[in-house]
Amino acid sequence: MYLVNEFRENPTIQDMPAKWRFDDVWAIGTSMSRPVALITGGGRGIGAATSKRLAKDGYDVLLTYNTSSKPAEMVVEEIRAGGDDALAVKVDCSDTGEVGLLGIHPWMARGIDVLVLNHGSYERVSANELTLEMLRRTMMTNFEGAVSVWKAVQPHLTPEARMVVVGSQLGTKGSPHGADYSASKAALSTWARSLAQAVGPEGKRVNVLAPGFVDTAILAGDSKEKRDQREQQVPLKRVGTPEDMAGTISFLVGQDSKYITGAILHVNGGLYLP
Repeated sequence: MYLVNEFRENPTIQDMPAKWRFDDVWAIGTSMSRPVALITGGGRGIGAATSKRLAKDGYDVLLTYNTSSKPAEMVVEEIRAGGDDALAVKVDCSDTGEVGLLGIHPWMARGIDVLVLNHGSYERVSANELTLEMLRRTMMTNFEGAVSVWKAVQPHLTPEARMVVVGSQLGTKGSPHGADYSASKAALSTWARSLAQAVGPEGKRVNVLAPGFVDTAILAGDSKEKRDQREQQVPLKRVGTPEDMAGTISFLVGQDSKYITGAILHVNGGLYLP
């Protein structure tokens, strides 16, 4: 785990205290010829499924987690058991110090071929009860945190790097009980589309995945009645799985999508058709 209370600005590996340099974190990786995928929030839900899918697709996976290391370590163990390589690092994407440390991780020297910005937080609060502090907290993680990671990783992206931002259908249609989350995802999607235009001439691509209902921690509190209600709302009569989203991300970073950039791809079983 990274410790950053003493170390905030302009980090360098040489300046790091030895206590921050654990062998399992600062290992260079076993397959230097394989491309590297960096996935924020890669230890759970969509991020975990994406980590596993991209490993099977031939990437070495560098995944981040924030509050709980065990799920991330389990993802790494599963990937390594399959003969591929992965590494989990602790990064609070709302903390510029921790993001700065990510930006000088030794795997950065290999070049980042794929960046998936998947981390996020969701506080259920209605639009008329939303406070500025709640909004700032969510924006700091979901939007500013994503931009911060991009800025840290940008110098290490390969010439034809692919980036997928995990947004939400709520970033387009809004939500009466998730105004801060919806606003953060709307900002994220618009930024990503702007970025796609800026980096396109360099050969890089940026796209947005906008999931609908997905069976992750966000829906973990559903009663049976609530889950049944969600399923009936969806024309395909089921909620999505993390693997559904991971498959779409795999497509967006693959060669079959090489002429797609700046797109918002809604993957929701027909629930929302903008």
